[in-house]
Amino acid sequence: VYKVVGTVGYAAPEYVQTGRLTAKSDVWSFGVVLFELITGRRALERNLPRSEQKLLEWVKPYISDSKKFHLIIDPRLEGQYCIKSAQKLASLANKCLMKNPKSRPKMSEVVEMLGNIISGTSTQDEGISQSMSESDDVKEETRVEVEAESTKQGHNYLKKVLDIREIMSLRNRSIGKLDWRNWTPGLVRTW
Repeated sequence: VYKVVGTVGYAAPEYVQTGRLTAKSDVWSFGVVLFELITGRRALERNLPRSEQKLLEWVKPYISDSKKFHLIIDPRLEGQYCIKSAQKLASLANKCLMKNPKSRPKMSEVVEMLGNIISGTSTQDEGISQSMSESDDVKEETRVEVEAESTKQGHNYLKKVLDIREIMSLRNRSIGKLDWRNWTPGLVRTW
């Protein structure tokens, strides 16, 4: 007998079924987070209509239709984003959310793919960046330091400060500045 603990909406299907966590379970959860970044919604939003409460079910019909894809992008972006980068980010999220854990990429591969999306976006989006006003919202850019250690080469192969604004011009006021390096694990109550 096992007890599944964790946040609803982020748990990988195999963890829910077996109670076993693996690195691929974390990849699944990261895929959910990527869709949260794209949509500006949480994994589970009980205050929405029933058909829109579960993020992964809600985005499904939109991600495969390029004409409807823009409908899932966070409306707080007010159209200031690169649609191709958002679609690439959604494609990466889908790779993380493969039902079969063996089909999901390693997290080091996810970081590399994310770095490629960011690199491509920073050169594509110069026009968008220039057209944006220098308001306080833009000045409060969310930066996340991404480091991944290459197991093949035994050294850091990707060390980059990424500007999420350059991915999709994300200006999520509710998040503020994120500093993932200072996050610490906490205890989970199981009663």
